[in-house]
Amino acid sequence: MSKQPKYRQVADALRREIDNGVYAPGARLPSESELSARFDASRNTVRSGLSLLVSQGLISSSQGLGYEVRSHEVFELNASRFENLNFPQNGDAYSTDVTNAGRRPHQTFRVELTTTPEYVAERLKVDAGSRSVLRFCHRFVDDVPWSTQATHYPEWLVEQAPRLTEPGDIDEGTTRYLASQGIVQIGYADEISTRMPTPEEARLLDIGAGVPVLLWTRTGYSDSRPIRCTITTFRGDLNRMNYEIGDLSARSENEPQ
Repeated sequence: MSKQPKYRQVADALRREIDNGVYAPGARLPSESELSARFDASRNTVRSGLSLLVSQGLISSSQGLGYEVRSHEVFELNASRFENLNFPQNGDAYSTDVTNAGRRPHQTFRVELTTTPEYVAERLKVDAGSRSVLRFCHRFVDDVPWSTQATHYPEWLVEQAPRLTEPGDIDEGTTRYLASQGIVQIGYADEISTRMPTPEEARLLDIGAGVPVLLWTRTGYSDSRPIRCTITTFRGDLNRMNYEIGDLSARSENEPQ
């Protein structure tokens, strides 16, 4: 006999069935009364098991509609190619990658002159409290919230690249625009971490209970100093990142790309 509490046994059994495709994304689970009879458990016990799956982001609940398996159509981002000027690109890197994946991109913008956060100032090597141009994007894939992207450009850069302050998108992408102004990004440093979302992040990305965010901080460098710091916040359940480094000619065609 399992030593697990009964509600965990219920959750584990349903999780296995979700993983094995018995309940596909978007499918409704049996009612609490049906599950209570199946597992010979009280409705409170069943409800606790279901609540555990909700907290883990596997299912969602709607008042009067029961429980539904969450859809997880994952978008894969090749982070080593993202913003790489050596790869063909139509518009900015986000639009290009999403379109090439057969998906539909959409984004909204906010541009402002703001006080540079300490975390960013440290990476841009500017004084904490100095000013920077913030270009903030709220991005969608097929109308589903995908990420937010906050890019800070140090104030000294604006004189050389005034379009950074324009309120809309820069059609060719900011990295290409800066390169056209003689400010070439020749390298970048990436930092990747995870945590639970803030209430504002959960609202913007429509994140359910138990789903973490993936934070990707990229600091871009010219040949003399940092020129931007970008913090991208992804929904942890809808995104996967990969890097391709070095000669991969030995890779099998059947291996993940």
